[in-house]
Amino acid sequence: MNADVRKVEGKKGNFKVTIAYRPQYVDPDKCTGCGVCAEHCPVEALSVFNLDMCVGPAIRVDYEQAVPRIFAIDKDVCVGCGLCFELCKADAVNYEQAERVEKLNVGAVILAAGSELFDCSLKPELGWARFPNVVNALEFERILAAGGPYRGLILRPSDGEEPKSLAFVQCVGSRDSRVGKDYCSSACCMYATKEAVIAKDHVHGLDCTIFYMDLRSFGKDFDKYVERAKEKSGVKFVRSRVSNIEEDPATRNLFIKYETEEGELKTGQYEMVVLSAGLSTPIEAAKLAEVCAIELDQFGFAKTGEFTPLSTTRDGVYVIGTFQGPKDIPETVTQSSGAAALASRYLAGERGKEITIPEPVKEKDIAAEGPRIGVFLCHCGINIAGVLDMEALEEFAKTLPNVTYVERNLFTCSQDTQEKMKEVIKEQGINRVVVASCTPRTHEPLFQETCAASGLNRYLFEMANIRDQCSWVHAALPDVATEKAKELIAMSVNKAYLLEPLERLTFPLTKKALVIGGGIAGMTAALGIAQQGFEVALVEREEELGGHLRHIRFTLSGEDPQKLLEETIAQVKAQPNLKLFTSTSIKNIEGYIGNYKTLLETPAGEEEYEHGVVIVCTGGLEYKPTEYLYGKNERVLTQSEFENRLADGDKDVTAAKNVVMIQCVGSRCDERPYCSRFCCTQAVKNALKLKELNPGANIYVLYRDIRTYGMRELAYKEAREKGVIFTTYEPENPPVVEERDGKPYVRVLDRLIGQDISIPADYLVLSVATVPQEDTKSLAQMLKIDTNAESFYLEAHMKLRPVDFTTDGVFMAGLCHFPKFVEESIVQANAAVSRACTVLTLDEIKAEGTISQVNTALCSACGMCESVCPYSAVKVVEVTRRGVTSRYAEVTGALCKGCGICAASCRSNAIDMKGFTNAQIVSLIEAL
Repeated sequence: MNADVRKVEGKKGNFKVTIAYRPQYVDPDKCTGCGVCAEHCPVEALSVFNLDMCVGPAIRVDYEQAVPRIFAIDKDVCVGCGLCFELCKADAVNYEQAERVEKLNVGAVILAAGSELFDCSLKPELGWARFPNVVNALEFERILAAGGPYRGLILRPSDGEEPKSLAFVQCVGSRDSRVGKDYCSSACCMYATKEAVIAKDHVHGLDCTIFYMDLRSFGKDFDKYVERAKEKSGVKFVRSRVSNIEEDPATRNLFIKYETEEGELKTGQYEMVVLSAGLSTPIEAAKLAEVCAIELDQFGFAKTGEFTPLSTTRDGVYVIGTFQGPKDIPETVTQSSGAAALASRYLAGERGKEITIPEPVKEKDIAAEGPRIGVFLCHCGINIAGVLDMEALEEFAKTLPNVTYVERNLFTCSQDTQEKMKEVIKEQGINRVVVASCTPRTHEPLFQETCAASGLNRYLFEMANIRDQCSWVHAALPDVATEKAKELIAMSVNKAYLLEPLERLTFPLTKKALVIGGGIAGMTAALGIAQQGFEVALVEREEELGGHLRHIRFTLSGEDPQKLLEETIAQVKAQPNLKLFTSTSIKNIEGYIGNYKTLLETPAGEEEYEHGVVIVCTGGLEYKPTEYLYGKNERVLTQSEFENRLADGDKDVTAAKNVVMIQCVGSRCDERPYCSRFCCTQAVKNALKLKELNPGANIYVLYRDIRTYGMRELAYKEAREKGVIFTTYEPENPPVVEERDGKPYVRVLDRLIGQDISIPADYLVLSVATVPQEDTKSLAQMLKIDTNAESFYLEAHMKLRPVDFTTDGVFMAGLCHFPKFVEESIVQANAAVSRACTVLTLDEIKAEGTISQVNTALCSACGMCESVCPYSAVKVVEVTRRGVTSRYAEVTGALCKGCGICAASCRSNAIDMKGFTNAQIVSLIEAL
């Protein structure tokens, strides 16, 4: 709802929130049904009131049709941007209604005010709003979009021509005290890399250069993406801060003067420049903070504690996303789930009381009907239609057997088209649906729900991926791609003919949780589950709780991590819903979502624990290096070891004259091609602590990129101001360490002067990698969960499901997922609680219908299927009926993921896959 928050009264658990809004509506007497409003609505809040003529959000109007169309605004979706009001030539959009005021009774408040892009006009030297071919990153994102101003084509605003060269300028409105934005905006390096890669894909031979200060690809697999951008896409990266952009008035080309790391001045000419603008707080932030009675930091972001990153300064009011601080999408999604868990603690007693469950649509019986197949073709903007001949595909689909209806849509996944599909399915008597669009990985559930809402069984649906498998991979061969798309559609139609309704099995649910790992993530997760009113078991292999947190002695903000540890352990031991197992290992886990059984090896013996969900928080380890004399010279330490000595007041360390720190030891290398995320900040933190204890100490930090993202950039700035010397090195020419007179002696190339510099060090401190626990693989096998190439646990989807595994009912948090800060582990743990509670609050579990089935008459009980099943879903059982004993394979439906390995390996042809039967697979082949 587009509303203003006017007042927030009360306290946690009992807030009264006053909101005011001005309803907007479309005047039916004035609306001409042109569809311009719906086509341009950024949130799809406008839809056709009379659906007889709807063809999706890109509205095509046939004025010869007798049925009128009237548009309506969904007030729950509308954000009040006013675009429809500006575009409507018939003056049909009414914004002048009287204001309405409502009071809401809520238990908690979550602030998600977002952020705004930095106003690049505040940096006039960079040419935005002065030179037409200088755009900011958001404008370029729209240029790349299929629904953008050029329908996905990359064209210069000045002349509509395709550019041959493109430059990205980083840190515009970030890391810049001159415009009051000293912080790093965290997301800019990666969105620039992404946009550069997409631009290279769009324009053959495009020259792309990214000018950066430090390349901050600190997220999971982000470094891998950057390396692919360099090696496969050919994106160039130049370390230099651009201070000025000039234009050639005749060609409108742009000139960038920059200084290389070697001190050489160069000038580059580019046909288009993108400014990677930082994130700023919205204009309304101060007003919202005043209304909610919360404090903001010096930059206008909501103030939070280091160990309470989702809690504002007012109890019961939480903050998420970029209003809490600059961040990327995975962190934003994780925070959203985390705040939901914190807020729902106060609502546990009221859970479900005000929920109205809609009556399910009665499923249509199609047993007596012949197949009537509806085919819906998606343009996906120009992602598909920019390559494939959609009209030819439409005409082809009409010729296929049993196809009774064919329709094209700009975006088949849009809300408008979903509503239209429901109506068409009912009106046309369609009993099988084929959608030719993008990937079923992300959109199949959506279309299945649409079928179910129309009265069709959700499994009477088939999807042809003509984007990923055609238009994207064969963009240079549109004719060939169109022919391939025809074959994919024909295959899907052939299979749809044989589709049958499938039943989703239901299972009872054990409303308990198991948390594996007693570090800060595990303890936070266990406490969160218990506070939601569910029983939870917390299992820790060591004698003491705490994990990695035990080795963190101080923080940049001054908060005490050891106090946090003590308080959290006390809460764990005092929580009545929490069963604590220390010095305990996991011997075996079996079962499925809602019904797990775990065998625990405790000091008192074996104990079985039944539970419905699992949260994995097994933590990580500090890499023990073999490089740089570590383990051979007592003056070579890791950052954690150095931190402990500083915290303990070791006189020899605090009196050191020369300290050298080397970054990325064991990280960003062939064996571990990832950034360990917190090492740079840890180095800065320890350098500042040493400067505090010994202001005269000479501290040298040898780095590849300093990745003090977000507000941590302020500490990096402070370190430089206090005299800490930062010097870059390249991975091809790393520092060299020798031992002289019992001390480490460091030599490194200073690229600015082009010569080696040598530093006699009293202490050499190594910022080492974080690595997974050694037993990661064994636990992964028990739970049937995935790991990445470096053995960190692999989430189901980086952005959409960042704390879920692909195995239902199993979640993760903390260092076992990827290196992260304490506060990030706390957020992720709360997010895992939220996701786990979506299961624990159910009354029963529904399994998918696409599972394997065994023909017991053909089964020889050889056990091959049992041995190859990766989910332990198939077992050979022995059954006695009427005195006759039979052995055959049996499938546990809740465990089966429909992978088909058992069916493929069955030598007796006794196993078939529902939804992918042998006959259906053969029909796909026959369509070719």
